[in-house]
Amino acid sequence: MATYILLSRWTQQGAANVAQLPARIDAIRQTFRANGAEVKDAFVVTGQYDTVLILEAPDDETCARLCLAIGKAGNVRTETLRAFRENEWRRIVANLP
Repeated sequence: MATYILLSRWTQQGAANVAQLPARIDAIRQTFRANGAEVKDAFVVTGQYDTVLILEAPDDETCARLCLAIGKAGNVRTETLRAFRENEWRRIVANLP
């Protein structure tokens, strides 16, 4: 499975309903599991982002679809990064032309 980092910032709606954050994360976890993906960890952070999720999905399309669904709810604006684990980036670097 591929690894992704989902950075998010609360919208006004999301900030106003921050007490619902645990239930929202639980629902995201269930949706990911039902679609063959997984939320590996969830963080509330300080700085320019409000939350960070570490995700695993079988492919980019699955991740994109699920992350779009998160944004569609209107509580956050998201940015998704494909993350390469050490064994992956070592293989990539080793095969440079």
